[in-house]
Amino acid sequence: MKKYLFLSLAAALFLAACSDKETDPVLTLGNAPGIGSPADGSSIVLTEATANENFPEFSWTAAEYGFDAAVSYSVEMDKAGNNFADPLVVGTVNSTNLTVKNEKINSLMLGLGLAGEEEHSMEFRIAAKISAEVATVYSDPITLKITPYTVVIVYPQLQVPGSYQGWAPDNNNTIIFSVRSDEKYEGYMYFNADNTEFKYTKGPSWANNWGDTGADGTLDKDGDNIKAPVAGVYKLNADLNELKHTFTKTDWGLIGSATPGGWDSDQNMTYDPVENKWTITLDLVAGEMKFRANDDWGINFGDDGGNKTLEYSGANIAVTDPGNYTIELLLNAAVYRYKITKN
Repeated sequence: MKKYLFLSLAAALFLAACSDKETDPVLTLGNAPGIGSPADGSSIVLTEATANENFPEFSWTAAEYGFDAAVSYSVEMDKAGNNFADPLVVGTVNSTNLTVKNEKINSLMLGLGLAGEEEHSMEFRIAAKISAEVATVYSDPITLKITPYTVVIVYPQLQVPGSYQGWAPDNNNTIIFSVRSDEKYEGYMYFNADNTEFKYTKGPSWANNWGDTGADGTLDKDGDNIKAPVAGVYKLNADLNELKHTFTKTDWGLIGSATPGGWDSDQNMTYDPVENKWTITLDLVAGEMKFRANDDWGINFGDDGGNKTLEYSGANIAVTDPGNYTIELLLNAAVYRYKITKN
């Protein structure tokens, strides 16, 4: 009898232990974050005098996952109507509020090529993330009407020392920029000889440098020199997040209904390595035009804001007054520009 009693007690204890075993939390997505402030539709004017003051605080409700999750929230920003195709991150926190300076919002907007002293509609949303295995949850966006101010922006830069400039990482004329301050760098560089070799350095020394061992498009710390086979102007892209890079030789032309060749053929521009610009002089009629590289639409520039700054695949540039013009394409700075002068 005692034997049977012992076995029954052991079984009960075993079942109790099983029932007390902890279970993994179950992911049950509830509400996405909801933005409480700033108020949707607010108008905000930024000025240099208020650069160090706080932008109106972003606050939102917490995302619900069915258990007490550690959530990372990012405030994202993009131009209204762009559907957050390529959003900028204003800031990332583990709380449900974020405060940033006016200066940061202003810099991000100017980095998008938006003109100062003009009102622009910007959309903001909250991205909630708990792990790489769980899809990011987004709030409904709000729209703010923001007027930035014009300043000279100092963009993050990457040095491009090489055989074309004496392997000097402290040469501040041979650099590319991260306009979005996101460790993705771009610029146009003139290599004056075939088989030019170069590398990337962060800062004016060799302490942090990247090459490409194996010439496979991967950036390697202290890697082999990168080689550009033919002399010319190259579009350089280096992503220090993914450690990838590309370099593409470009020859630029003008195309459009305002040009002699219409939309069927490019009018070739000439590169001046001393002035570091592309130029062309020709007769234009009333119509439109764009800049494009290598007689192809893969790389082309237009002007979305009509402010003489260029955007990839941007709007056609209008020509209203027929005549003889000199057009300059300026790709030697962080923000690409053009000049059009009637002769």
